[in-house]
Amino acid sequence: MTLPHTPPTDSPAAPGALQLHDARPFFDKALAYGVAHGIIGADRLAAIHTDAPKGMVQIARYFGSEFLRPELEKARDRMVNLVSLYLLDTTGGDLHEAAVSLRDNSFLSRSKGGSDMLKRLIAMPESSNFGMAGYADAETPLLAVWSLRSHAEYRAELARRTQTAAAIGAARWLAQQYDLDEDELEAAGADAEAVIRTGLLMQALAPGAMELGEWPNAVAFDKLVTALRKKKVAAPATLRVPAGLPADLRGAVEAQCAAVLADLPRLLDTAAPLRNLLRPTGTFRARYFLLDDPLAEVDDYHRSLDELDADEEPPQPASKTWTKTVQGNDDEHSLLTLFLCLAAGVPKKTLLTEKTAASLVRKVRKSGWQPALATDFIQGHASGVHQQDYATLWAGFVQDAEKTLLSDMDYQMHDALALLRRECNVVGD
Repeated sequence: MTLPHTPPTDSPAAPGALQLHDARPFFDKALAYGVAHGIIGADRLAAIHTDAPKGMVQIARYFGSEFLRPELEKARDRMVNLVSLYLLDTTGGDLHEAAVSLRDNSFLSRSKGGSDMLKRLIAMPESSNFGMAGYADAETPLLAVWSLRSHAEYRAELARRTQTAAAIGAARWLAQQYDLDEDELEAAGADAEAVIRTGLLMQALAPGAMELGEWPNAVAFDKLVTALRKKKVAAPATLRVPAGLPADLRGAVEAQCAAVLADLPRLLDTAAPLRNLLRPTGTFRARYFLLDDPLAEVDDYHRSLDELDADEEPPQPASKTWTKTVQGNDDEHSLLTLFLCLAAGVPKKTLLTEKTAASLVRKVRKSGWQPALATDFIQGHASGVHQQDYATLWAGFVQDAEKTLLSDMDYQMHDALALLRRECNVVGD
């Protein structure tokens, strides 16, 4: 390892004067500073020259082979970067402190310090999705990547993973308050942020649910909101953070308050179709975590049948036109594709290619669309027992998608096509 021949001056530049950018690794700067200012003497330099080759061989062996020159050269870069990361992080970029650290400690200990920093970073959760627990990449390949990253990249990733870890911790704490097993979160692949938002939502809508240990399933949540709508409950202006929440998790919970406050008015608005908001594939539902309870859904379905008047005439069956058009493709994505085609005035299909979807968006933006045509088709041809559900599904889609589909700012149609891929039935060409 060679030392720089001309140590940099630390004299301040005159105001307005040009300054050269020093692109050397921070270790090189600290070493040169230490030599120039008499902090690092000949004995310490000799010790660094002795330790450096040992460290290079150890690092090359760890990541590959110590017998190949390219591997040894890359090991040198890794070692210098690891030392630089450690010195930057522990001294805040102060050259004097960094030089003293090199003087008072072995070179290999500074390299190990940088390696330990990265190992702690890699051990932190990369994703806030509980379903990804246990699927982290192997440490060695990740360490190989991060050992060549800059300190700024390290700090940015550390901040991101720290937020992720806090979100997971807050979600776990909330789940425990509701007697919700973490295994259920993992099995469902729940996002920590969705769990937090749901906990805040329940604090606002049903404060007593936490004391009862009742995390909502879809049916129970539907009934809760329906009852509140009937009472014309107004959306709260603020949210209460759950009592007893640990201080270090408070920030992760408060970060989700704004999103929940924005959703509450729509959730309690009787004009917004609730069934559409809570459909499993909808964007609203994706922001929250509701338990899946098939037995509750079946029981709710049978109860609704029992409530039908036995003297009512049987609902009208689907027309031949409906049957021929749908051809058994009656899932939500296929039906929304059909309704969109009707509204856009293009041939009726339940499946679009990417190219056809792009053509449909261009036509809508050029000539407009008529959502009422799809509503009329539903009322004229769908089975009577499903007409209301289909009309609600379509009305919700129109409300959510109209601004994006007709936007004149989405020049490349990226947003519009992403919307159709998510909500409709679109396949590659």
